Amino acid sequence: MRIIAGEFRSRRLESIPGDATRPTADRVREALFNILQTRIAGASFVDAYAGTGAVGIEALSRGAAHAWFLERDRRALDTIRKNLALLGVERRATILAGKALVTLERCPGGIVFLDPPYDQEDEYTGALGLLGEKPPVLTIAQHSIRLKLKDAYGGLHRTRMVKHGDNALSFYAAE
Repeated sequence: MRIIAGEFRSRRLESIPGDATRPTADRVREALFNILQTRIAGASFVDAYAGTGAVGIEALSRGAAHAWFLERDRRALDTIRKNLALLGVERRATILAGKALVTLERCPGGIVFLDPPYDQEDEYTGALGLLGEKPPVLTIAQHSIRLKLKDAYGGLHRTRMVKHGDNALSFYAAE
């Protein structure tokens, strides 16, 4: 796994052995950040269900001021710490260990990226419902194209959906 663009372009990241996590594919990350390119500089970025932290680190590489990494798996947390240290960006990052539905409330309302395990559909409903109560500027949910997310969750309304193979990115903005 590598960083696609920005300050750390082409740098390799540690990954997690096994199938405990499902890393966001390079082409999906590239599509995501091509869409976000004018909004990422100086932003606060939340990488919920972070896994290796690749999406949040990509945001830092492209100019985000700070990234929040939400993860509960101990091996994934260790991998995020290693990846941040490898790039020397620990001061621009905050790691919150625990369930995303609990730690999400402690993050600022900038850009939020959600990528729960595809087999845990309730996590999407819970996270989007929680964010809909006090909507951030922008929320993006990566999900299977087979999962039909609602067009609105509280004060969040879907503005766009982009499909890449079996993956979809649903963009939600505050009302």
